[in-house]
Amino acid sequence: MSEVVFRGGTILTIDPAHRVIPGDVAFVDGVITHVGGSYTPQSRDYQIVDCAGTVIMPGLVQAHVHTCQTLARGRADDLELLDWLRKVIWPYEAALDEEAAGTSAELACAELLLGGTTAILDMGTVHHTDAIFAAAQMSGIRATIGKAMMDADDPQIPPGLRESTSASLDESEALIKRWHGRTNGRLRYAYAPRFVLSCTDELLREVGVQAKARGVRIHTHASENEGEVALVRARFGKDNIVVLDELGLLGDHICIAHCIHLSSQERSLLAARGAHVCHCPSSNLKLASGIAQVPELIAAGVAVALGADGAPCNNNLDGFMELRLAALLHKHRAGPRALPAPEVVRMATLGGAAALGLANQIGSLEIGKRADVIAVDTTALHTVPTGSPWSAIAYATQACDVKHVAVDGNIVVHDKKLMTLEVPKVRERAKQAAARLFR
Repeated sequence: MSEVVFRGGTILTIDPAHRVIPGDVAFVDGVITHVGGSYTPQSRDYQIVDCAGTVIMPGLVQAHVHTCQTLARGRADDLELLDWLRKVIWPYEAALDEEAAGTSAELACAELLLGGTTAILDMGTVHHTDAIFAAAQMSGIRATIGKAMMDADDPQIPPGLRESTSASLDESEALIKRWHGRTNGRLRYAYAPRFVLSCTDELLREVGVQAKARGVRIHTHASENEGEVALVRARFGKDNIVVLDELGLLGDHICIAHCIHLSSQERSLLAARGAHVCHCPSSNLKLASGIAQVPELIAAGVAVALGADGAPCNNNLDGFMELRLAALLHKHRAGPRALPAPEVVRMATLGGAAALGLANQIGSLEIGKRADVIAVDTTALHTVPTGSPWSAIAYATQACDVKHVAVDGNIVVHDKKLMTLEVPKVRERAKQAAARLFR
């Protein structure tokens, strides 16, 4: 039995009562056994982690990232979505080899864990998904990963990213067999059709069928950009969400990134099917895509999570920055009470867990759940005085304030040091790989 105690912090439980309590959080063999008050270890095999001056809370859960894109950070600035994809991102992804894809994912996982993100929904590129899974496995992060699926006959897609319908489905099936449920369930698979414009109807229909049959999730993009929406209407004669529904993809097992340009019919359809939307405010602003109407989505009954998207459109993977932006971005239009701090913190934790299909396992600090736990230092000048821990986390905290991180009960960051990967080596490998790709 391995017992860990996060001792002496202010605990944001994110439980149904949204309790804020002082004390300790304990977990044994990866399962939370105690929340709040003083705790005495029950075994001889235990570790005490000093959390004085911190907020102890569930790890952030980002429901839309592209870890394979991290080496293109700073290479695709000041472009709108379709140009960004066609001029930089797709050529970059086509040029990736297995080593570079793994290096990119390793860099992303290191950044995410050091910044308090403990779980991700990650869309890879068309190839080298095993390397991305291997990087996530080594880093200790909880990851649901899928290969990007792109079988459309589109001359704008580089040859290196084109695949047949059968090859795309067969590779997804093989990846499920190799990775889904590995490392005590920490690694899982999700079908990842990139967006409807990059996929045939046949592929999308089959993804809908196979995802349900295999009990895995679906991860895609929709309604991110007005030009994209116009192309979807030209091809199908209807809007993105209607297309996804008619092809059999909508349900509580899908997470759709962005959803900026939606009709009221689409919002109602998302709510009726129980689909999850991932709000990516930094990416949407940088690509000039627009601002998702998150208060209206929530009012319609749509479940919303947060994500940083990818390094080339953000340009970092800081979950606290996305949390702050989400809390602020809608107030000018919807009023100062729109998305109050507790609601946005919940969106960044339990909302993300729900989007990954893991709300019964992570996203809140409750006895019996898996121990994905972070301790955030609130003694830095930019967080003092801490009048409210909700306010501190939503509006003041930065990624660099994360002090300790546990994923599935394993301490992966201790006193701001990553324990699973050697950061200097990660940095150097990333610089060398990027130099090869962009010479």
